[in-house]
Amino acid sequence: MVTFKQLEALYWISQLGSFESAAAKLNMSQSAISKRIAELEETFSVDMFDRSRRSARLTPRGALLLEHATDLLSRRDQMLSEVSDKAALVGRFRIGVTELTAMTWLPSLVEAVSAVYPRLQLEPLVEVGADLFRKLEQDHLDLVVLPDVFNDVRFSQVGLQGVHNVWMCSPRLLDTERLWTLDELSDHKLLSQGISSGAGLLYQRWFANQGIHFSKTVTVNNLLAQVGLAISGLGVAYLPRGCIGHLLERGDLREIRCEPALPDTKYIALYRADRWVGVSTDIAAMAQKLCDFSRLLIAH
Repeated sequence: MVTFKQLEALYWISQLGSFESAAAKLNMSQSAISKRIAELEETFSVDMFDRSRRSARLTPRGALLLEHATDLLSRRDQMLSEVSDKAALVGRFRIGVTELTAMTWLPSLVEAVSAVYPRLQLEPLVEVGADLFRKLEQDHLDLVVLPDVFNDVRFSQVGLQGVHNVWMCSPRLLDTERLWTLDELSDHKLLSQGISSGAGLLYQRWFANQGIHFSKTVTVNNLLAQVGLAISGLGVAYLPRGCIGHLLERGDLREIRCEPALPDTKYIALYRADRWVGVSTDIAAMAQKLCDFSRLLIAH
């Protein structure tokens, strides 16, 4: 008889590319996972993997079984999520967020998830958007919150609020009483997040569409470093007004009025549709609700 454990072994070997990686993922020995595949092959009287190759590559029959296995595992997870008591659900859920989310409403999200799934072990990871998206692709994360420049039809998506960014600089750097044009600002040094950051990629594309090129750019992938360099007077920066407002009130930074204004950075929650179906949907909905009420994300 075919078991879910055997199908999980097949699924993770195909996803991770080796018996060793799948064994580590499932917290079992390599010999144990090999035994599960041997049992599958005995049941169907066919080889699941091409053993003439060094990497774990499925045979045509193995690929066919994988299609059914993926569907069955997804339906199993959905059934467990919908029917079982959420308070009794045990496991690890890996969530990835950008620095801005970690600095603002991530604690509220962790609290909300823990209230619904008290025995679910949340494992947050804070990195730039490109790294988070890559780890979602590699199944190292279950859900990510990042700018929508990384959206992908392979994953389920929930739209969140947008972050309102404005131009800022040290009060010593520019005359912030006047209205600037984007072309004028481009003569000054830009403190920019790199293209591995969702905001950095968004604004790089937007500058190109506006026909604007900053001749001098300092690239930083850390929001706090970007703020610190702006305060030092090194250059101009696009920063989230909602969480930097206290620095404006204190006079450490000044807002630069500029035409045209910067577009908002829209955020999304992405998750794998084949894993943690009900839980991911719940957490994405929680994230959406928190964003709807977050002063940071809706304040202009």
